[in-house]
Amino acid sequence: MKKLIFAAALAACFGLSDAKAQNVNGMKLTDIHVDYIQVRAEKAFLANKQWIVLEYGQKKGDYSELYIRDDDGNKLEFNSAIDCVNKMKNYGYELFSVYTDQIDKDTNRPVYLLKRK
Repeated sequence: MKKLIFAAALAACFGLSDAKAQNVNGMKLTDIHVDYIQVRAEKAFLANKQWIVLEYGQKKGDYSELYIRDDDGNKLEFNSAIDCVNKMKNYGYELFSVYTDQIDKDTNRPVYLLKRK
C-alpha cells in the first residue's frame, strides 16, 4: 500500500510539474559558467510587466535575444530586477555592484552586476 501511495505521489509530481528551463539566447541559465553577469529590467510599453535582460558576454545579434525566456521562447515575466537577482542566487550568483544606466535626460535605470560565488 505504501508503494502504491508513493508511486501515485511521484506520478502526480511529475505530471503536475510546470517547471520551465530558463534560457538566454538559447543557452540555459544552468549552462552559463561565467564569473560575472549583468541584469536589468525592461518595462513593457502600456503594460504592467517587467522582463529581464541578461548579459553574460554573449554576442549581441538581435537585442530581443538578451531576454530571459522559457522553453517555448516566451519572455519570462518578473516582479522586478531584484526578483531576478534573488532567483539568480539559485544559479550560484550574488550581487556584486549596482550602477545606473541613463535612458534619457530625466530617466535612469538600475543595472545589477552579479558575481559567481
